Amino acid sequence: MNVLWKYVPFVATLLYDTANASSGTVLLDDATVVGTSSGGVTQYLGIPFAQPPVGKLRLQLPQPITSYTGTINATTYGYQCMQQDLVPPTIPDDLPEAIHNFLASMGIPSIPQSEDCLTVNVIVPTGTEPGADLPVAAWIYGGAYQVGSNSALPGEVVVNRSIALGQPIVYVAMNYRVSAFGFLGGREIEEAGVGNLGLQDQREALRWIQKYITAFGGDPKKVTLWGESAGSQSVAFHMVTNGGDNEGLFRAGFMESGAVKAATSITTLQPTFDFIASEVGCTPGSAGVLDCIRDVSTDALKAAMDKTPTIFSYGGLNTPWFPGVDGVFLTEDPTRLVLEGKVADIPFVLGDCEDEGTLFALPSLNVTTDGELFQFLKENFLSKAPDSAISRVLELYPADPAAGSPFGTGDAYNFTREYKRIAAFQGDFVFEGMRRFFLKERAHKQRAWTFLFEKNKVEGLGAVHSSDLGDVYGNGSLTDLLIRFVNTLDPNAPDADVFWPTYTPESPKMLALVDGETPLRLIEDTFRAEAMDYLNYLSMTYPQ
Repeated sequence: MNVLWKYVPFVATLLYDTANASSGTVLLDDATVVGTSSGGVTQYLGIPFAQPPVGKLRLQLPQPITSYTGTINATTYGYQCMQQDLVPPTIPDDLPEAIHNFLASMGIPSIPQSEDCLTVNVIVPTGTEPGADLPVAAWIYGGAYQVGSNSALPGEVVVNRSIALGQPIVYVAMNYRVSAFGFLGGREIEEAGVGNLGLQDQREALRWIQKYITAFGGDPKKVTLWGESAGSQSVAFHMVTNGGDNEGLFRAGFMESGAVKAATSITTLQPTFDFIASEVGCTPGSAGVLDCIRDVSTDALKAAMDKTPTIFSYGGLNTPWFPGVDGVFLTEDPTRLVLEGKVADIPFVLGDCEDEGTLFALPSLNVTTDGELFQFLKENFLSKAPDSAISRVLELYPADPAAGSPFGTGDAYNFTREYKRIAAFQGDFVFEGMRRFFLKERAHKQRAWTFLFEKNKVEGLGAVHSSDLGDVYGNGSLTDLLIRFVNTLDPNAPDADVFWPTYTPESPKMLALVDGETPLRLIEDTFRAEAMDYLNYLSMTYPQ
């Protein structure tokens, strides 16, 4: 989910000077794919991996491309998928300037949007030949399942760093449908078997990698799924779908800010489906309502979804666009699938930022009393839990600002009596608690590592959700850890100053990434243990 999410606010989209770049070519079936070579890497952008999901293919499972012919111009990005408008929350003028700047910097790349958006970008070291068998990092962007683009982050930075380390990789970034185009719920969606279409798009992109990545010099047997926020959560969902059978599509997972999430049937999202139908002129409950929605204009459907809640609405991380149990991709509550052992048996890395919840607490600054906070939790996260359970949550997340997020800041940044409290709750409920649950359930059965990102702090927000992206896409410590893991299935370097051990419930060692001359240190993953255990219990017992 973003949990959720992220198109990066502080990493600019790279613009390519194709006039000064040489070309690279790859043969796919009977087609020649033309890319560009510059700065040590060759990029093939905007390659379709599925048929355009337009017309009668709107709100349908992605359909594979049977064969390529002719010439494919892969020198510029393809269209972004249709994005939901994410308007940053309005906050008081007297909050730290850094928060205002952070919110103002958010935005999506200036790439045209279209429903015809199911494309991949492939970036390789220049000179890589077919059959080079380089390991592959398959990137899934975040964005709370509402926004996101494979053009938002500079994959060439990661590839160039892999070359410098002597461990070259192939980078693949996929687009997938979001919001009403990719995650519409409701009874009609379930009956048609077309829930969680964005996850299905990702799965189709992975099948494309298996079929075609050899032509780019990649090894289809050495694919690591990698994502952040909603993309990270997506990696976990790919691990639990299909009874845990990964179909040979990937051999490892690298997850930043997101594991599984407790979920109920997508039919509980019927009010959102009916709202969308009404907004576009279709009759809710009618026999042909789904076909009617397929026939409306793109602009009409986008306008309707733009009226639905986002992560910047009052409810924060409570939106109608998270994946749910659809009977096809997710056959049960994902946490139940984990408990049943239906998880792909692969090594994985799973970590979070220290202050995952601060960004999502900004929309609820008008919550200023204990009574209002009780109601906020009941309406948005714990509607099925008894009042006594919510009261217990308030005890575990007290009003003491020193206990809240951003953590380690004492009484500072207590913008309202409840801000740091709500931030701590949302961060643990959606991110930290589920991370720890996933590790405790799986680490004794498969190799796993966990980390806590404590760098790039923003005044008032701390190590805010998405702050790790500037590191992994900016030649930081995470970049090297990722590259080594993609290559060797172990993030450690032979000569590392700090050895990062695998996680076990008995010895829950965690790698902390911090600012300063010693950027890596080991800590115990035991913080807020009682509170997180209780939140996990509530999440799984009373899923929304």
